[in-house]
Amino acid sequence: MEFPQQQKPAGDGKIIYPPGVKEITDKISNDEVVKRLKMVVKTYMDMDQDSEEEKQQYLGLALHLASEFFLRNPNKDVRLLVACCLADIFRIYAPEAPYTSHDKLKDIFLFITRQLKGLEDTKSPQFNRYFYLLENLAWVKSYNICFELEDCNEIFIQLFKTLFSVINNSHNQKVQMHMMDLMSSIIMEGDGVTQELLDTILINLIPAHKNLNKQAYDLAKTLLKRTVQTIETCIANFFNQVLVMGKSSVSDLSEHVFDLIQELFAIDPMLLTSVMPQLEFKLKSNDGEERLAVVRLLAKLFGAKDSELASQNRPLWQCFLGRFNDIHVPVRLECVKFASHCLMNHPDLARDLTEYLKVRSHDPEEAIRHDVIVTIINAGRKDLNLVNDQLLGFVRERTLDKRWRVRKEAMMGLAQLYKKYCLHHEAGKESAQKISWIKDKLLHIYYQNSIDDKALNEMWKCQNMLRGLVKELLDLHKLPVSEANNTAMFGKLMSIAKNLPDAGKAQDFMKKFNQVLGEDEKLRVQLEMLISPTCSCKQAEICVREITRKLTFPKQPTNPFLEMVKFLLERIAPVHIDSEAISALVKLLNKSIEGTADDDEEGVTPDTAIRSGLELLKVLSFTHPTAFHSAETYESLLQCLKMEDDKVAEAAIQIFRNTGQKIETELQQIRSTLIPILHQKAKRGTPHQAKQAVHCIHAIFNNKEVQLAQIFEPLSRSLNADVPEQLITPLVSLGHISMLAPDQFASPMKSIVANFIVKDLLMNDRSVGNKNGKLWTTDEEVSPEVLAKVQAIKLLVRWLLGMKNNQSKSANSTLRLLSAMLVSEGDLTEQKKISKSDMSRLRLAAGGAIMKLAQEPCYHDIITPEQFQLCGLVINDECYQVRQIFAQKLHLALVKLMLPLEYLAVFALCAKDPVKERRAHARQCLLKNISVRREYIKQNPLAQEKLVSLLPEYVVPYMIHLLAHDPDFTKPQEYEQLKDIKECLWFMLEVLMTKNENNSHAFLRKMVENIKQTKDAQCPEDAKANEKLYIVCDVALFVIANKSTACHLDSPKEPVLPSKRHCFSLVLIFTKTTTVSDTTSNTSTNSSPLSSTINKNSNSSVTSESTESRAQENNENPVIKNDESKKASSTFTLHIFLTSQSFMCFNPVLFSRRKRATTRLQTPKLRWSNGVAVPPKRPLLLPWPRKMERRRRQRVEAEAGREPPTPTPTRRRSPSTSRCPNSSSRTTREQRDRLTCRGERRWKLPASAWSSELTALPCLSNRKSGEEAGRAVEPGVLSPASEAHRQVEQWSRPACPYL
Repeated sequence: MEFPQQQKPAGDGKIIYPPGVKEITDKISNDEVVKRLKMVVKTYMDMDQDSEEEKQQYLGLALHLASEFFLRNPNKDVRLLVACCLADIFRIYAPEAPYTSHDKLKDIFLFITRQLKGLEDTKSPQFNRYFYLLENLAWVKSYNICFELEDCNEIFIQLFKTLFSVINNSHNQKVQMHMMDLMSSIIMEGDGVTQELLDTILINLIPAHKNLNKQAYDLAKTLLKRTVQTIETCIANFFNQVLVMGKSSVSDLSEHVFDLIQELFAIDPMLLTSVMPQLEFKLKSNDGEERLAVVRLLAKLFGAKDSELASQNRPLWQCFLGRFNDIHVPVRLECVKFASHCLMNHPDLARDLTEYLKVRSHDPEEAIRHDVIVTIINAGRKDLNLVNDQLLGFVRERTLDKRWRVRKEAMMGLAQLYKKYCLHHEAGKESAQKISWIKDKLLHIYYQNSIDDKALNEMWKCQNMLRGLVKELLDLHKLPVSEANNTAMFGKLMSIAKNLPDAGKAQDFMKKFNQVLGEDEKLRVQLEMLISPTCSCKQAEICVREITRKLTFPKQPTNPFLEMVKFLLERIAPVHIDSEAISALVKLLNKSIEGTADDDEEGVTPDTAIRSGLELLKVLSFTHPTAFHSAETYESLLQCLKMEDDKVAEAAIQIFRNTGQKIETELQQIRSTLIPILHQKAKRGTPHQAKQAVHCIHAIFNNKEVQLAQIFEPLSRSLNADVPEQLITPLVSLGHISMLAPDQFASPMKSIVANFIVKDLLMNDRSVGNKNGKLWTTDEEVSPEVLAKVQAIKLLVRWLLGMKNNQSKSANSTLRLLSAMLVSEGDLTEQKKISKSDMSRLRLAAGGAIMKLAQEPCYHDIITPEQFQLCGLVINDECYQVRQIFAQKLHLALVKLMLPLEYLAVFALCAKDPVKERRAHARQCLLKNISVRREYIKQNPLAQEKLVSLLPEYVVPYMIHLLAHDPDFTKPQEYEQLKDIKECLWFMLEVLMTKNENNSHAFLRKMVENIKQTKDAQCPEDAKANEKLYIVCDVALFVIANKSTACHLDSPKEPVLPSKRHCFSLVLIFTKTTTVSDTTSNTSTNSSPLSSTINKNSNSSVTSESTESRAQENNENPVIKNDESKKASSTFTLHIFLTSQSFMCFNPVLFSRRKRATTRLQTPKLRWSNGVAVPPKRPLLLPWPRKMERRRRQRVEAEAGREPPTPTPTRRRSPSTSRCPNSSSRTTREQRDRLTCRGERRWKLPASAWSSELTALPCLSNRKSGEEAGRAVEPGVLSPASEAHRQVEQWSRPACPYL
């Protein structure tokens, strides 16, 4: 191996070696070189700085050892020995090194640095020499010589990297100390620390590197502590450039600045003295994500256990507290989470936090309110003294939060505090007294006005449901093993898991638990005993203990499976309610009845105590009916039935109804006392008592037919319309009797309906209502006659629901009657005797009645589209209460899947409600119904066969049809009306298109396009009706295209449209699908509903099978041929609308440029494709006088190759009359000016038009004329001489379905 010429020593050039050491050259072997170098090393080790003679003597050797032969020697031992010699040479010749060349010095120190890598292996035989090298360098501070070099930074960076990389847990304290001395001397005695060298130190603090080498982190941490005075300036400069100046390129660690600040603060806050003001600047950044990162960092700094940052830097603390009110929700959420650690570690800051937590406890975001509760409760569980009374008051307020999740957290948290400090007395009497109010608060929550909102009720509901699911699962285990049985088991397990925390993990644990149940019969027996209705609380405790004991083998420190099973057992076990508990509650009730209870001392009146106690027992009667079965309990309930308080008696009857199945056979004395009371309540009690009494008789007695007949007969004979006050309770009882026992009472009820209900009650107005002009009054102010009519309408519905068939066509007659009531706005006779508030009650009753009948399939099939539309328009009634109550009833029926899907479309009309709260409520109802239906489809495999009636997207055809027949939609070209249609469509589609599941957006687009290939089944030959239908479709397509960019993809399946009586008929059948041209314009105006254009390049085609299936669905409808005369006009009309002001709300740019009457959206000349007008892609906003509109239309018509239509003169109607839809007659201005919530009239038929609406009503044939009754014929009353009356008489005699 050849090396460069060696350096010659000064003087005679002869190198003097220590005694016994021969010359070291490249001519000898490596072993000999090592042997001779060891002797040289020993010589240098023994020398000191005072040996001037020896220093001069061995100067040549020192220069020789720095030659390339040694510095680049491939032998590891040779390099180590040379490095030791060079370290000693620097020690001996200090402070002046024998090497004067800067390049040579750089090579030497880089060479020595490389040798320090040998420190990594502490088990190496040469480790002691490596340690000697490190010790020598650190003691002499040899590297300080490099300060004179221009590129000394390269040497220092290499040294620091080497030391941080070699340190490990096998090094003793001396090694770490020498490393620390070596590096700290370089930092403290230098002119400054460069960014590259600082990065070499700070990179060890980043969490990723920290976890890889803990010893390097500790070394960097100690180094920063030692050099804090020197390095603080460099650190401040680094953070200033990154945080303030935004120069992220100055360092590779720029993206880790917040992690570094946290670590540096933990090491020594003095390192960040100049950095904290920069964080205050970042807290006010306009970037929400940046503020969030700073808040997370400061939350850790302020919340650290020994942190004094809040007291030392008050401006930064106040600025941080201001982020509790940040506009960015994640920032506020992070601040609230921080408060928990702050309260625990820094109780002195609780006063500062209280006011901000108070504001956040009322935050509009549910998650933030929830976390406020968690923060306070966690601090209180650690130490009650950490939370003051004001913080506990915030939790108390949230027990009445509108969200169930927040209420639950607040109640559970307070219960945990009460259990820990009051029941277990973990903090003494003083703390127990501080929170003694919790028990009363939680118990009072159970007695809120709304039963559905009771936390206790929800808990028992969930318990009852879970007990039922577990019972069904155990019953499946008794059946033979089969595929169907396994599928059913899986469904039960999934349902159980949904009601447990962390449903994902619960599913796996429930599968494992089910497997254990299948293998262990004794476990199944214990579980059956646990869910038995007769299981007491003591027995439940034993069963739970036995089940958990079986599942705890083998024992594990933590067993999540066992914890989940325990949670299930706690939810299904009767841990607080059994027969003994019910008996105790009944005894307390008896004391209140007898007046011996201490109710007054508790601040509750005896009447309130009795009513509240019965309400609690009523709730328990639903979930624990067998616990009530005792003579003492029923005796107490009989005393309640005899009390004057109507609510008490009603609750007692309902408890008998829920729990009295065995009274007939086991408690004869109770039976004999109960029957007369129930008869009396059914005949002369309140309406609610009558209803419950009838149902109670039907539920608990075997001879129910006899009992009900004893009530039915006297009530049916005593009906008198002249005394309406005495009619309400009999009508309620008769209605429920006919519903519960239709086979026995349907026929007798028919004559009552025909002769009394319709003829005498509904078709007569005996009293004059209060003309105060109010649209709604309280129940007490409603006239008895109107209340009786409302109950009469309900009786009709209950009677029909009991029969469940329409063989006598009674349902058709009833539906026509209800429709006429809606058309006449509640004043069926139009005698104007009824007040507006009473008319509102009757409209609500009629709309609710149609909706109730629609829940029965046999009646839903006979409801005509016109009747459905009348029913739906009730949600736009002029009376706010009517809209509110109708929407609630509609929502409850839909969410229980009791109403057909088409009724969901009614909510689209809520877009025009002027009250913001009603629109918000309707949107929440839509969200809930859509989620319920989608969840039902996921959970029930059989639902896939009924997607047309379940999938929420199939509501779109019904919505389009309903909007096309909106009475307010009379002029398809009018901007305001089109805008209303757009708002209604957007109200529904915006909710439907929240997620694009399975490419549902394309499915919706395809569905609407298919509708445009049909005719309106309600009036297929009406050109204007079809035009309105197509225009609504085009608006819907535009809304869909603006909502989604994925709607133009292929539809996942071919939509099926409702046919025949529902919406659409006359399906267009093509061999290829017509497509929407120019989809980039986000409109679908080119897919004309009557166009036969064939797009040969279409991505989708309709096969013959799909065409045949659609034809089969509409087998009575012929094929539509091309109609060129309508093609261009329909397309053009929609293009004018879609490029006008009506859709600027979808485009903020156009909206900002919008002008009212002086501008228009003009396009270049329309181009034509296959005979269809194609709008341009980008309309321009240009001035356009209104008088030019007609000319422009004529020019476009001419370009289309057609004669422009000759404008027909419009006949101006007189101001006093207006034509009604679907009627050739006219109504007066007074009749017409009935405004709805949408600001426009809801039309009604005048008296002369009733020949078409009431031809099926019975009782009109025997109606006396005005002359016979001794009074003049009033307006709106059919004259006996009129043609309409003769038609009614002719119909009613032979074919009245009621007679």
